[in-house]
Amino acid sequence: MSTFLKRLLGNILEESEVSKLTSSFDVIGSIVILKIPETLVDRKQVIANAILNNIKSARSVYMQTSPVIGDHRTRKLELIAGDDSPITLYKEYGCRFKVDVEQTYFSPRLSTERSRIANLAFEDEVVTNMFAGVGTFSIIICKYRNVKKVYNVDINRAAHELSIYNSRLNKMEEKIESFCGDAKEVIKSHINGKSNRVLMPLPEKAKYFVCDAVACLKEEQGMIHYFQHVRADSKKSAVENGRSETEDAFREYSHDIQFLHVVREVGPRFYQLVSDVLIKKGTR
Repeated sequence: MSTFLKRLLGNILEESEVSKLTSSFDVIGSIVILKIPETLVDRKQVIANAILNNIKSARSVYMQTSPVIGDHRTRKLELIAGDDSPITLYKEYGCRFKVDVEQTYFSPRLSTERSRIANLAFEDEVVTNMFAGVGTFSIIICKYRNVKKVYNVDINRAAHELSIYNSRLNKMEEKIESFCGDAKEVIKSHINGKSNRVLMPLPEKAKYFVCDAVACLKEEQGMIHYFQHVRADSKKSAVENGRSETEDAFREYSHDIQFLHVVREVGPRFYQLVSDVLIKKGTR
């Protein structure tokens, strides 16, 4: 997207200004969210208007003014063009999702990863999505694999309510059960020992919930999709560092890292990775 943005603004901004547009942007339904370097903030209106005029689906352009922060994983946004409407309908792999970009975290850049994990699930599996957000991973798994059950967990009330809405919207409400609360407490009360597969799409904090993810699994064995952020000078180094950190996170359990890859680069020398970790319970 960053190449598109530079090409789009090449005849509008000065060459020195265009060279500073290093960040890509997200299109979520009718909403565009972008980061603008501090040196170009006074040009934000020009940038936003160009986007509205050239992306047919766009109705609102927001500038991200803070990182994703807090347990609810929200970010501050400033409307710079179009309608002040942070709620939109997003489509992915034949599914529809109502998304509130102000009150919940959502990234369209995980679409390939959502499809990959969905295709790994087996018929009649029970899946736990520990940090479900608006339910995207869970619904796509149900859509494409005949799983028996998916447990959704999220501490953010707005995300929880949207996950229920989206389950109904995609006619998956009978297979998906959603809980609002801290994953540790919800797992202890409702999900211990019930799952074949666990998703941990919270790279900032997943390492603090490893024992809870393992507790979700049935007695024999199960798969955990462990997301993490890694600092490294290259993708190759990121994979090496990620493998080392994953081994450390699961050191108390008999495990096998069956697959590990870089999902995306989230900043300069800062990568998001996922590890598919097979846990064999009851052995060391």
